Amino acid sequence: MSDVQPTGPRPKRVRKFDRPSPPHDWRWWVGGVGKTLIATGLLLFGFVAYQLWGTGIETARAQNALGNEFEALLAAAPPTSPAPAPTTPPSSTTVTDGAPEASTPVSVPDTTTTVPAPAPPPSLPPISEGDPIARIEIPRLGVGKWVVAGVEKSDLKNGPGHYPETPLPGQLGNAAIAGHRTTFGQPFFDIDKLDNGDEIILTTLTGRFVYRVTGQQIVSPSDYQVIATTDPTKATLTLTTCHPKYTARQRLIVSAELDVEASSPVGESMINYGRPIDTAATDDPDQSNVVAAPATTEDPDTDSAVTVPTDQPAIGGSPATTIDGEQIDGEQIDGEQIDDAQINDARFNEGIADAFADGWFSDPSANGQVALWGLLLAVIGVVSYLVSRKAKRDWVGLLVGVGPFVVTLYFFFQNANRLLPPNL
Repeated sequence: MSDVQPTGPRPKRVRKFDRPSPPHDWRWWVGGVGKTLIATGLLLFGFVAYQLWGTGIETARAQNALGNEFEALLAAAPPTSPAPAPTTPPSSTTVTDGAPEASTPVSVPDTTTTVPAPAPPPSLPPISEGDPIARIEIPRLGVGKWVVAGVEKSDLKNGPGHYPETPLPGQLGNAAIAGHRTTFGQPFFDIDKLDNGDEIILTTLTGRFVYRVTGQQIVSPSDYQVIATTDPTKATLTLTTCHPKYTARQRLIVSAELDVEASSPVGESMINYGRPIDTAATDDPDQSNVVAAPATTEDPDTDSAVTVPTDQPAIGGSPATTIDGEQIDGEQIDGEQIDDAQINDARFNEGIADAFADGWFSDPSANGQVALWGLLLAVIGVVSYLVSRKAKRDWVGLLVGVGPFVVTLYFFFQNANRLLPPNL
């Protein structure tokens, strides 16, 4: 007996939207949870992609605008002087060879070079946070970025940021610059690969300055003294970024010193944004390059005037009343005499902000935007589903909703990113 196959037409497949609704049993609930988890996973992958590449697109656009702005400022700036020549000719010093069987004099050339006197403060246009102030180049790493004034989150997403409380590049003192390591173009991604002697070139409105790396160190986020000036007679540079990569647990610090012979003349230290400067101590007749003098208050214990920075809050809130955690009592700390300048310096140092110190939900103004774009995403999803149901074709709703959904999702990610710590 042979098997007989049915010869009738195959049953027509019932389309998705013509099928009866499935019963809402445990299988329906498990399926719904599974679909939700898959959608959440896809959104998280999309957000990671935005963090790594989408933020870089935003930074590249900002860098183009900053470059155009800086070129316009450079064209209007007075011409800069060429790099200085050594002012002390090489000389010879006679020493004695240490070998016991010979005492032949050996001539060792003296390669020390006298550092030229710093140039007077230049006449620079007023600087506001977010303005381009320099071009940083690291030839070994292929880095070339425009540096902005300021280290707020909104500044660093446009490029490396200069700490307002430090001298400008090319001036005496320690100029400090912060940059992202994993997002927003990753300007400092590989600075851990720099070796001693590698060049870091800063081009400003006052000239071209070549710094050479002198060392690296890993510090905690609270070690803000690494950006302070330790020798006001030298021009140094400090780069700061997060460490390890993709985290913000520590800070990687790269230090460098100015190569005087390869650079334009060094200028006197002048901070014309950020930390207040006493305008009476400057030679600028119109005071266009400094901010207003700091407020002066009376010390209740000493009845002496104490200068308090008005725009740099101390860590923890209001202006500091302690130095290294110790209460200021009169004019002595641990029996040592102090003056107003020391008090002011201590308060200034405590007020230095860490460029990557912001935590979760540090920008509450983003909450409304996240809710708005999230609601719009939900509306687009519902409308796409209704269109598919009306047409009884999934691809119709997908075609209608994919464009608006992707654009809205980009803005949703952009605002959600404002609620995250800087390097997460």
